[in-house]
Amino acid sequence: MIRLVITNQRGGVSKTVTTATLARFFSDRGMHVLVVDTDPQASLGIVLGLRPQRHLHEFVVNNHPFEECVVRAGPNIDVLCSNRETTRVEAALLAMTGGEFAFIRLFGKVEHRYDVVLIDVAPSISLVQTCAILYAKCLLIPVAMDMLSLQGAVACLQTARMLTEIFQIEVRSAAILPVRIDHRYGLTAFVLKALEEMSEKCAVPLLPSIRTDGTVPRAERAKMFLADYDPRCKALEDYTAAASRLMALLDVNQTIESSQAVASA
Repeated sequence: MIRLVITNQRGGVSKTVTTATLARFFSDRGMHVLVVDTDPQASLGIVLGLRPQRHLHEFVVNNHPFEECVVRAGPNIDVLCSNRETTRVEAALLAMTGGEFAFIRLFGKVEHRYDVVLIDVAPSISLVQTCAILYAKCLLIPVAMDMLSLQGAVACLQTARMLTEIFQIEVRSAAILPVRIDHRYGLTAFVLKALEEMSEKCAVPLLPSIRTDGTVPRAERAKMFLADYDPRCKALEDYTAAASRLMALLDVNQTIESSQAVASA
């Protein structure tokens, strides 16, 4: 199966819209998708207009049944939403022996229902983020066209290496995704060039870029997936190209076939 943490140590880099659009992309191709929001700002549930009865902290801290905590966001898409109480997850993990592996234990019990697990994390280094990364073992790093976002991507690559060394669990960066591309600004060319050099130096693939598109905030205000709000918008066109490339990098078709074979055995 596919597990991905969508992360950048800088906020405002389209992590939430990337997560939601990838979830819809995978589900439209017949895959069952679980999306987990670990950010206390709860952006994912807000932009999709979800009204969950229970949230992440109730699954992790209070041991509520998984089925009571997820909410359906679309065909083949379940979402485990966050809220302000997610801060309690951090405290609970700190009190656990081996808290860093809590997501491996918890989601390992339910992941067989899904082909893809996407985790949207807060733009900060925390134990919750560490749990998510150690569980998924694979990062997708969106990078906006500013220097802080670029530095945030570098920090993510360093975090992946550090966690690999400390826990002896291989954490890899699947790809870098340039977002909010507007070639009218000189900084865009500079950041793209820096990303190309980073991609080559760190051996991390660079996905096709996502152009700036006013449709994205309008879809968020309408609480809809991009594919439902405007299936012909340029951002969705770009995300489709990037996601198709990501599927090839992750060898998704082969992985899904293997998981289905195991499930039917």
